[in-house]
Amino acid sequence: MRQGFAAALAVTALAACSSVPGHAPVASQDAHPNGESLSLTALYQTDTYEARGVPPTRWLSDGSGYTILEQAEQGSGHDLVRYHPRTQQRTVLISAKELTPEGANAPLDIADYHWSNAGDKLLIFTNTKRSWRTHTLGDYWVFDLQQRELTQLGTFADPSTLQFAKFDPAAERVAYVMQNNIYVERLRDGKITQLTHDGSDTIVNGTFDWVNEEEFFLRDGFRWSPDGTEIAYWQLDTSGTPIFTMINNTDALYPTLKTFPYPKVGETNAAMRIGVIPADGGDTTWMKVPGDPRQHYLVRMQWAGNSEQLFIQQLTRSQAVNRAFLANADTGNVAEVIRETTESWAEYVDDVTFLADGESFTWLSERSGYRHIYRVDRDSGRLTAITRGNWDVVEVLQINEAQGWVYFIASPETPLERYLFRASLDGSSKLERLTPAQAGTHSYQLSADADYAVHTYSSVTQMPQVDMISLPDHRRIRMIKNNAEAQTAFNELARGSFEFFQVTAQDGLELDGFLMKPVNFDPNKDYPILFYVYGEPWGQTVSNSWGGERFLWHTYLTQQGYIVASIDNRGTKSPRGFDWRRSIYKNLGVVTVRDQHDALQAMLDRWSFIDEDRVGIWGHSGGGSQTLNALFRYPEAYDVGLALAPVPDLTLYDTIYQERYSGLLPEAAERYRETSAITHAENLQGDLLLVHGTGDDNVHFQGTERLVNELIKHGKQFEFFAYPNRTHGIREGEGTTLHLRTMMTDFLREHLPAGAR
Repeated sequence: MRQGFAAALAVTALAACSSVPGHAPVASQDAHPNGESLSLTALYQTDTYEARGVPPTRWLSDGSGYTILEQAEQGSGHDLVRYHPRTQQRTVLISAKELTPEGANAPLDIADYHWSNAGDKLLIFTNTKRSWRTHTLGDYWVFDLQQRELTQLGTFADPSTLQFAKFDPAAERVAYVMQNNIYVERLRDGKITQLTHDGSDTIVNGTFDWVNEEEFFLRDGFRWSPDGTEIAYWQLDTSGTPIFTMINNTDALYPTLKTFPYPKVGETNAAMRIGVIPADGGDTTWMKVPGDPRQHYLVRMQWAGNSEQLFIQQLTRSQAVNRAFLANADTGNVAEVIRETTESWAEYVDDVTFLADGESFTWLSERSGYRHIYRVDRDSGRLTAITRGNWDVVEVLQINEAQGWVYFIASPETPLERYLFRASLDGSSKLERLTPAQAGTHSYQLSADADYAVHTYSSVTQMPQVDMISLPDHRRIRMIKNNAEAQTAFNELARGSFEFFQVTAQDGLELDGFLMKPVNFDPNKDYPILFYVYGEPWGQTVSNSWGGERFLWHTYLTQQGYIVASIDNRGTKSPRGFDWRRSIYKNLGVVTVRDQHDALQAMLDRWSFIDEDRVGIWGHSGGGSQTLNALFRYPEAYDVGLALAPVPDLTLYDTIYQERYSGLLPEAAERYRETSAITHAENLQGDLLLVHGTGDDNVHFQGTERLVNELIKHGKQFEFFAYPNRTHGIREGEGTTLHLRTMMTDFLREHLPAGAR
């Protein structure tokens, strides 16, 4: 269950849950009281404050530069341009005119693209359509740079029905999924071979059902072998998985229904298996992974550095055990090579690289108490640590065998930020930080040789800047995007001071937070405070990074006379070690909100300017659930709550997410009852605004309806708003976000009066 609104102003804390007492402080930001006023209309109906990203950027494998889409020099559309990394020479590789199909009036609107290994062909994704959370349906075209020809793939299919197209290693063929079957198209003559024939509403080949896409990020479900002769793929059988039905009352004269398999807690999952099929067509060889396929998850699969073996990760249904297997592609026989076991949940590993020696691969593990990189012998399973220490690796970016380095993101001194590091692949050298002393959040897209990178930087007050840099000196070569106009508009706004801080929970654990003071703040007066909460394992609300629309709305509230604050309770996605993350197992909604309440009490003791009679809290998705728990469990402390798209009853959410954190039924039935907010609804005393989209396929409207009935049963008055057909983010429809934020602001003004007293 991930947050409905994208990127948040987030702040993290890395003090190890029990062993590290604190971490390096992050600088606060001074007030700017004499600036411009922000209006909701300007925020939501103009692009004045919109920080824009850059179009898809790709490094060429031969090191000759990176490519990016730029506005066409002539006419409409975009040219595909290459920049040389050292000289910054600009070359138009493909013009917008060349990207215009024969007979069309305009160039293709490119959503994404990928180069062939040799860089002589371009695979273009366009005319996209959403499938669940992301746009994975669309049309594909190939541009041949030698022939200067543009060709559409899958012309037999309806528009916007192809998925996950990719070149074979030699770029002679392209494979793709269409309506749950896998196809291969030969580029020289357009010959199409249908590899699977059993795809249906219940048999899914090469892609996934709702729950695996949402919770394991499994979307693209097939892989070319390195020699291009075979394709490995997932197959799901969703028969037996209960069907969820949503009703659409607004888009037609009569209501229409949308149905899809959705396994709620304790219900039947899809059966998963992995097979290998010849790319020219033939029979599938199924991998003989042990265990009941409906009681296990096949969470990751890749070729194991050759065309003879697959590397498969399998989680138990409880997700307490992750077993990794090497599978023989010809026979299907498997051998376990490594196992991770916990008493809560084990992590699967995205960043597995098979090394050229043919004898080892890289792995991430929390077995030391922190997430670190290891080298694993593929025969014995013996691990050798590459990184060490009381801190977490956040993400592995590249294994560079030629240089002998592994490049990764971490922040050992403070989890509020993100920096680029490297360590020797043999684990012999000390950690080397490559990011300069520029506090904030840094991300990187490295060139193949790691000599250059597309670098993105932001902080609490700095919108994202994108530049091209050289490494390891981190020298800027070219500014790609700086959002200068929007940044200037933001800088001119009236703002109170912003600070990061720490408070201590009742058991002595330090929690990170941020505090935004009102404009023209007077420390001798009392102000209302609004907490923003997420509080679950898939997000943080406290980080030194640009917070986008949500942060700007919070800035608007400070102009109205509110203090805005947030706390990262234990269990959030903060790089503070294994114990920090697992401490909420079977206690989601209890320990999490206790930390929030402890933080509130500590803040009231520290700062006399917080009005204890004007305390509000709001959140979306998991944050909506925590908002309900705060109001229901600590009714004397929280006066106002705004809960958007919450999960009031945890048994109504999906198997993968909720069973991971709350356990399996029936053994954990009592924990589900105790940790669900709906159980404690009768304790509501404050003012509640409850908001949900009726078209939410993620956190179903059903749960909010049940909470409404429970509150009515106990005679509790509250405000409730349903957005017709909006999904989990409550974004769809003209004017929706402005309407939502205006309603939330008006509710606060009425029930949590603004300003000093």
